[in-house]
Amino acid sequence: MTDLWPRLEPLLTDAERPARYLNREWGCVYKPDAHFRFCMVYPDTYELGQANQAVRILVNVVNAVEGMAAERAFLPAPAFCDTLRAEDIPLFSIESCAPLAEFDVVGITLPHELAATNILETLDLAGIPLQADERAEADPFVLGGGPCAFNPEPYAPFFDAVSIGEGEEAVPEALCLIRQMREAGESRAAILRALAQEPGWYVPSLYRWRSEAEAQEAGSWIEPVEEGLPVRFEKRLFTGFAESSGWEPCVVPFTEVVHDRLNVEILRGCARGCRFCQAGMMYRPVRERSADNVVESVLTGLAETGYDEVSLTSLSSTDHSQIADILTRLNRALDGKGVRVSVPSQRLDAFGVDMAGLVAGQKKGGLTFAPEAGTQRLRDVINKNVTEDDLFGALDAAFAAGWRRCKLYFMIGLPTETDDDIKGIASLAQRAYDRAKAAVAPEQRGSVRVSVSVALFVPKAQTPFQWDGQITPEEAQRRVNLLRHSVKYKAVDVHWHDPSTSFVEAVMSRGGREAAAWVEAAWRRGARFDAWTECFSEEAWRAAAAETGIDPAAVAQTSYPVERVMPWSHVSTGVSERFLARERRLAAEGRTTPDCTFGACSACGVCPGLDADNVLAAERMAPAPSVAAAAADVAASGEEAPRG
Repeated sequence: MTDLWPRLEPLLTDAERPARYLNREWGCVYKPDAHFRFCMVYPDTYELGQANQAVRILVNVVNAVEGMAAERAFLPAPAFCDTLRAEDIPLFSIESCAPLAEFDVVGITLPHELAATNILETLDLAGIPLQADERAEADPFVLGGGPCAFNPEPYAPFFDAVSIGEGEEAVPEALCLIRQMREAGESRAAILRALAQEPGWYVPSLYRWRSEAEAQEAGSWIEPVEEGLPVRFEKRLFTGFAESSGWEPCVVPFTEVVHDRLNVEILRGCARGCRFCQAGMMYRPVRERSADNVVESVLTGLAETGYDEVSLTSLSSTDHSQIADILTRLNRALDGKGVRVSVPSQRLDAFGVDMAGLVAGQKKGGLTFAPEAGTQRLRDVINKNVTEDDLFGALDAAFAAGWRRCKLYFMIGLPTETDDDIKGIASLAQRAYDRAKAAVAPEQRGSVRVSVSVALFVPKAQTPFQWDGQITPEEAQRRVNLLRHSVKYKAVDVHWHDPSTSFVEAVMSRGGREAAAWVEAAWRRGARFDAWTECFSEEAWRAAAAETGIDPAAVAQTSYPVERVMPWSHVSTGVSERFLARERRLAAEGRTTPDCTFGACSACGVCPGLDADNVLAAERMAPAPSVAAAAADVAASGEEAPRG
């Protein structure tokens, strides 16, 4: 493979953070003798992508296959992208500084909707044709996967195939198939047809995109172009997660990165059932690694990497049935060693006095809690299953244990939201500040800080709120202003996200294949790094809409009946459509559904559909009163839960 380093090295003297582009970090794997080469790409800078769990996992599992090498690549910062183009140097891998176009397969993770234009920037900078149908036999196969794959259509023309679900087994299997067929001299078309038959793989080019009328009549937006192709794509599930080691060999970077610490995934999945949350539907069922596994993984990882902080990651780490045992044992083992153990995802109803003491440690930064809504009515609508008492109890415990800063996350624009709900955010934040001050000694109250972060609700595919439209950017700004004017305490800081970027997120989340042309047109007008406030170009997206004829406002803001066939209906997380529709109806009625890991099955359809089950390391603690009340509410309804 071509070594671009002699051409790249002279440019690094003028590059911002040149360590982004250096190889030989501690823990990296380089297999120059491998005959089949795969490059895993995170479509943003090294600082953001290096800690990404998908990149780490997939590079490791592919490197474990004999004869295969997996390398990493990241999108350079904007200025260096321009430098590479000016010098005619293609995008390169980190390990061997080889052009991406010379790899057999390139994998690109789809971490969030605002990365869409960066995917095109990646392909263009690599010299790989943007459209899959323009690629020649010698071009690498371009595979996608990740959270946004559960509505793959806005990205469909750019990928040869999309992995639906978890990739620990699916990606190595696919690469082995591609290697075998290439060695046998099979054509690109034949390989894609074979890959389309593999569980969890969607090959967009083998399906025609129907019109709205056709889709609603047929019950699907896609039509196979030939006989024998699957028409529904169930996610792949890594059933061996609970037994697999939590120590995932990782690279220690030369430069500071986001989440610059050892990350150990302690559980996967969440059954809390927040109705806006795609991850909560996407990663079911719940699978916990045992306390022994987690503790051994943490101690091994710290010894192998030299980090002084470890994060116990998951969607809801304090829900782990053995979290108290894990923290107690780690605190004991790490006492006096200057290592901080953090639990980034903390549930309000699971953060009591005992938990505050266990996660306190020596260094206390800020805590983050997510009430999501300012009133109990709206929290019931979204199935948050926490109360103000849960929040105040968590604050009492945290500030008594030594914390002095807390951030509260909320959303505006949630279905059924009123101005009273917006004012409720201000009231709750102010009362939270009062409660935090009351929990500390008088002489320390001046150091108490409570901040509010507000995001605009984005209707996500595969959730009960997928049928609900987003409020307009103008209405979002009005509600933000109402919130700002309703907060009377100067000590309570209010921060909010730009509604324009959330608007693009909503279009990408709800759009069909027609949105791909919008993305490409925006990219050709300079849109890239859209998640960076300083780079986002609203004008590029508006001009692209005018050019392509797409009505992004209609895509983002239209609400539909639950009977409508959505553009991602051929892709399944395992959660049934009936369950999502039932949850949407219960939301309108302000009724909640309990977490099945604390009690009875909620009949979401995942376990029978995927032939799986929740895997808990031990029985979970009794639910908080709010959760118990939700269970009683469902039981009292006398309804039979959906099971298909």
